[in-house]
Amino acid sequence: MFRTFNVGKWKRKWLQALVMGRTFALLSIGTAMFFIVLGLGGMLENKLNSSPLSSMKGVAAQLSTRFFVDMMAMEMPNLPKGEGEATLTRNQVAQFLVRLATNVNPLDPKTLLAGEVPGINRDAAIPLRLSIGNQTGIGPQDYPTPTDQEGSSQAEHGGEPPHDVIQGEVIDGNKDKGSAEPPKSTDPSTDLKPDKDESTTQSGGNPNLRKIVFIYHSHNRESFNPLLKKESNNPNDAKKNITLVGKRLQGQLEKRGIGASHSNKDYASSVEGYNWNMSYKYSKQTVKQAMSANQELQFFFDIHRDSNRRKDSTVTIKGKDYARVYFIIGHLNPNWKKNEQFANEIHERLEKNYPGISRGIFGKTALQGNGEYNQSLSPNSVVIEIGGIDNTLEELYRTADVLADFIADIVHKKKNAKPVNKPIPNPVFNGKGTDKTVMGKTQSKSAGAKG
Repeated sequence: MFRTFNVGKWKRKWLQALVMGRTFALLSIGTAMFFIVLGLGGMLENKLNSSPLSSMKGVAAQLSTRFFVDMMAMEMPNLPKGEGEATLTRNQVAQFLVRLATNVNPLDPKTLLAGEVPGINRDAAIPLRLSIGNQTGIGPQDYPTPTDQEGSSQAEHGGEPPHDVIQGEVIDGNKDKGSAEPPKSTDPSTDLKPDKDESTTQSGGNPNLRKIVFIYHSHNRESFNPLLKKESNNPNDAKKNITLVGKRLQGQLEKRGIGASHSNKDYASSVEGYNWNMSYKYSKQTVKQAMSANQELQFFFDIHRDSNRRKDSTVTIKGKDYARVYFIIGHLNPNWKKNEQFANEIHERLEKNYPGISRGIFGKTALQGNGEYNQSLSPNSVVIEIGGIDNTLEELYRTADVLADFIADIVHKKKNAKPVNKPIPNPVFNGKGTDKTVMGKTQSKSAGAKG
């Protein structure tokens, strides 16, 4: 007996099985690819959180409180309008949309070429929070790093370059450089001179207060034209410099009950083989030494000056001129958001009480500077740039006093940060009329000597 087989039927079943198998394989591969892409997306998102995309420029954080108030006012006609220019004007909206869509700042033609011409950076700093006085996001003006100059270890921000000749450019003191003539100081309280004891690199201030604030200067020789009575596009000086502003801030904090230490260490003269590009490495050691000597330190301020000219670095409030400030956050610090939050506490108080003093909070990566700025050492660490090269000491001191008000308010409210009086350790006399304790806590001299 013979059996017949329907070959066509078996062939159709076999083809169906192959189709099902191929479909199953494709679904399996597709599912695997989906989860792989999802995982890579999560990794990418985490990376972008640490360093925002240049094209976005911190868009979400740029929306100021006034912006949201103006948005609500569009739907609530009776909502009171704040002071100053509205943020939802045609110009503001157009600039915002153009910058978001093209990453080109309409007020900065350089950004039009930045994407195509090598060596031209876009805005050096990423605006994280804008201010009433800086809605267009103009960042701090950094003087060119002297890496291509001979003897760069003694150049900008750290060494002592000639005040009248920089990078071969002769600065004519009578030539208009876009700055107005700064007013002469009329406040006797601001006519302070640098300490005569130049060997002192750290001052402990009031010994009756616990030291919880540390003020220092990575670029300690940054100075100001009115202070030096010379015209330069990068004033530097070993004695008359930004450390005077740091000293003022320390004194004002202690008047408000906040114990503070201040370092005015001159790295250019004290570090062998000094190199300006290593400034933050040197200052990091200063901060670590202070933290080791005093474990109660919680707040750290690296005070600089900006390189903007007077028209951009000065604001007039109620008839008085103040030096403007920038807050700088390093995105190489993995926890930079905590530092930004701390800076924003000061920024918001300035915006509310002295609108126009703050020029905003800006972030920088390693491509735009040091990128870390010693801020990984503490979430309460921030770089503050006070004033520009044309500001007077009086204007700088006014701003330092305002900062002291708000920093003291923040510090008092922080947990375990309220200063308390404590017994002063018995001094160890060295037989030379001085007594010292641990660095950063007490440094004083006997009666008749300079305190």
